[in-house]
Amino acid sequence: MAVAIDSVACCAELFELNEEQRAAVAHGHAGRPAGALLLLAGAGSGKTTTLAARVARLVLDGADPQRILLLSFSRRAAQDLQRRVGAALHRALRLPAAHKPPALPWAGTFHSVAARLLREHAAQIGLAADFSVLDRGDAEDLLGLQRQALGLGDRSQRFPLKATCLAIHSRCVNSGQELAEVLRGHFPWCSRHEAELRLLFQSYTAEKLRQHLLDLDDLLLWWSQMLDQPQLAQQVASRFDHLLIDEYQDTNKLQAAIVRALDPGGRSVTAVGDDAQAIYSFRAAEVDNILDFPRQYAVPATVLALTRNYRSTQPILDAAHALICQSARRHAKALWSRRAGAPPCLVDVVDEAAQAAWVAQQVLEHRERGLRLRQQAVLFRAAQHSAMLEIELARRGIPFVKFGGLRFTDTAHVKDVLSLLRWTANPRHRLAAFRVAQLIPGVGPAQARRLWLAMQAASDPLQALREFRPGAQAREAWRELLDLWLALHARPRWPRPMELACGWYEGQLERLHEQPAARAADLRQLGRIAAGYGSAERFLSELTLDPPELGGAQAGAAHRDEDYLILSTMHSAKGQEWKAVYLLSVVDGCIPSDLACDDTAQVEEERRLLYVAMTRARDHLQLIVPQRFYLTQQPARGEAHVHALPSRFLDPAVRACLQQLTVPAQPEPAAPCPPLQTPTVDIASRVAARWD
Repeated sequence: MAVAIDSVACCAELFELNEEQRAAVAHGHAGRPAGALLLLAGAGSGKTTTLAARVARLVLDGADPQRILLLSFSRRAAQDLQRRVGAALHRALRLPAAHKPPALPWAGTFHSVAARLLREHAAQIGLAADFSVLDRGDAEDLLGLQRQALGLGDRSQRFPLKATCLAIHSRCVNSGQELAEVLRGHFPWCSRHEAELRLLFQSYTAEKLRQHLLDLDDLLLWWSQMLDQPQLAQQVASRFDHLLIDEYQDTNKLQAAIVRALDPGGRSVTAVGDDAQAIYSFRAAEVDNILDFPRQYAVPATVLALTRNYRSTQPILDAAHALICQSARRHAKALWSRRAGAPPCLVDVVDEAAQAAWVAQQVLEHRERGLRLRQQAVLFRAAQHSAMLEIELARRGIPFVKFGGLRFTDTAHVKDVLSLLRWTANPRHRLAAFRVAQLIPGVGPAQARRLWLAMQAASDPLQALREFRPGAQAREAWRELLDLWLALHARPRWPRPMELACGWYEGQLERLHEQPAARAADLRQLGRIAAGYGSAERFLSELTLDPPELGGAQAGAAHRDEDYLILSTMHSAKGQEWKAVYLLSVVDGCIPSDLACDDTAQVEEERRLLYVAMTRARDHLQLIVPQRFYLTQQPARGEAHVHALPSRFLDPAVRACLQQLTVPAQPEPAAPCPPLQTPTVDIASRVAARWD
């Protein structure tokens, strides 16, 4: 699509770009040097706006939107980018209001793009085209079944549970490390089980292939392995002219290898991220991917930085900069802002109770000055660090919401419906078959297992399903399910299968669950979500890879308060911002975590985590340091406590940017003296007379 306009100037105007953003958008335009670009986007620097503007510029310069691959770490981020690009192109091209702007069909997460490509190339790589994608819960269950079948739990020594086994397996896949190395570095107590774990993972892998299943880690592993084959790599890479990756600091070794394989020369790669916000090593993310990015191509990548911060005041940025300057390895940049303000506060308090009282009082005072509760957040390193504060907030009647909760797709009724759709799409899906069969009254685990074994052994699973005969109590309900199963397997036009599945399941709700009305509302919401997809395969894959957060049955009573305070772990706060932020327990053992203090790389990441937390604040920031913690978990020791040391990250350079406050200890109120009374009985004389 050739358009006779200055695309850079047009995008700069449409997106209101500053000079640094404009330079990033212009990279490779109109004779300027092309090649790989690393865009270091500091916190609050307009990263998403710049990335959207760059995509819009590429399209205005003639790039085919069908040949742009945009990889992000959440579907919502990809959709937001598409929306912004579409709106800009609509205005730039002066399209009629009813005319849709060019779409970006290859904008999505690493996992969703992997699922699409693997399904398209399934025949070439020996993968069943009808494969199903396991979410984390189902992957744990399947691994647990293999653990049980191998008798690994029936031993005199403790063997890791299924969740730990899956975590070990996942880190091996995503980090590219050998099992022994992963065990030694991250699961030392499991090292003695290396041989058994290897056997378990072999069995788990074989079972997934047998059932035509891939877990989330497999999607990346199979994509990477496919790109290791030169002919296939050429086929896949030739589909794309431009490759853009958001949040590059969060990539693991497998994802970085995929990016290099898609464009070995770096001709069309744009990586956007911030090494100062690399905080996900527990997911096997590698900060070295972004630190080493400029040198990984024959022609070194161009490195540009976005340093203007649109979020925080300059004093907050100065404190955060002093903190991150302690890092041994980093891409140097100094954020600046046109917003002035008071310096952040370093608050010394006596103990956790005083910390809770101080924060609650500060929250209320800010509220009285016009700062709503939802514009304030309390952040902490681990979820348990807010326990004392939660009690204090409840005592004072301050409502709060703590980040976390059940995912929508983890609710039992939604999992049941999705399992039905997965089973009809893939008859060899053991977990789905086992779950759905037991929805029928009178069919228990033994009969469900008998059904699945018959389908697994049969050359024609559908024939085995038709010939299955449950007990007399279940026959009528089984016939109804069988008719539905066959109707869904015939693949009517989507989303008709969802309508049929939800219609059947709503008839089971009162028998299976409490709160049927709330769960029925969830099923209607599931139907609305399904209508936005073109096929069952796309819907099931996307919902597994990026599920909604909450279901109605788990949401609890409606929140009827006018406002609420935000409580969040530091990890969950990434990508958010509030006008006032309070950081709890900025002491050694909390931040950095005591689990990280023996490892230099982990201490470095803990520093980056504190940096992320500090840069969530727009106007007000407080770092709170309790002097001691009571050992309430050891009541036999009475008032036992430990003294806390301020976090090692609060060095003189950081402290110079902070205003020091000390909250005096509140004296215990003296008990009133009882009034003197005239004794009515002279016990003393009676006792003394006893010895006369």
